[in-house]
Amino acid sequence: MEERLILESIERYIRGEMLPEERKFFDELRKSNPGIDQMVVEHTVFLNLMEKYGDRKNIKSTLQNVHNELFESGQIKQTNETRVVRLWLKYRKVVAVAATIAGVTALTISSLTSYYAPRTSINRLEDLSRSISILAKGQKQINERLKNTEPIKVPVEADFKLGGTGFMIDPRGYIVTNAHVISKSTVFIVQNSKGQEFTAKIFYISPTADLAFLKIVDSEFKAMPAIPYSISRSNIALGEAIFTLGYPRDEIVYGEGYLSAKTGFGGDTLACQISVAANPGNSGGPVLDKNGEVIGVLSNRQIHSQGAVFAIRSRSIFMALNEMKSDSSLATLHLPQNSLVKKLDREKQVEKIQDYIYLVKSY
Repeated sequence: MEERLILESIERYIRGEMLPEERKFFDELRKSNPGIDQMVVEHTVFLNLMEKYGDRKNIKSTLQNVHNELFESGQIKQTNETRVVRLWLKYRKVVAVAATIAGVTALTISSLTSYYAPRTSINRLEDLSRSISILAKGQKQINERLKNTEPIKVPVEADFKLGGTGFMIDPRGYIVTNAHVISKSTVFIVQNSKGQEFTAKIFYISPTADLAFLKIVDSEFKAMPAIPYSISRSNIALGEAIFTLGYPRDEIVYGEGYLSAKTGFGGDTLACQISVAANPGNSGGPVLDKNGEVIGVLSNRQIHSQGAVFAIRSRSIFMALNEMKSDSSLATLHLPQNSLVKKLDREKQVEKIQDYIYLVKSY
């Protein structure tokens, strides 16, 4: 849109001259376009100031007209000190105070307009981890237990700091999730779909890919059977169907959608965009194609843009594995190579996969 047309539309918007459909469209435009929103705010302030300036000009013009009429009728004489001047001299302090109040009012209106105007976050991405308050009464007890060298389970009375989803990539207890799910935490508990909890520790973190690898180190954990899904190395087609499993709630939740863009936010080639329902707690969950192959790790969503959800491409998992190989003590993971649920219907796929998806609690 040309700037002139934009300004005309903004004036109609501010003056309430738009039809309901036009106004609804313009409200959405303000939310999605920070530049337009800022122009609306600035123009509103400008019109307010112009209106006040016009009021002052009208008052001065009215006073001048009254003075001319009185002079022409002979009721006053043109002297060095007319009645108007005398009034000015008498009440100039009051006028000065009024002018000051008007100036302060204008500045206040401007500040309030800027404060209450819809804003678009500078960081327009929202991590999909679950933030949960920490119980103060459990803090001291946790700190005391953290002094032990052996991993411990968080006491029942303590709430966790962040929650997300993870999925197993090695049946011996290796789980992948987002790095932001476990950031600034020291104790990790993973919970399976049956409600069983296991203590885990950080095995490896890849900050550039926003991926973290956890290892279950709980004596109660037994190695799982072969993982039913595989980790894909190839790309999927635009519009191809996908589904997710994760923990936006305390029980596992299924979602389905499709690949809506081959790149992520801002053209990020390490990510892709999917159209699927995603909420806090879905971070770190697997994005799977129709064959039961993991094609991505659900990570974040775009603020003020419904349905714009992003996932880290699965190839980043392999990139992280290559990073691990530089440390021989970490090069022990064996990712599943073949999907065992490829020819099953969706209900059977979910039934077999869900046992390998974990709620990740970090404290």
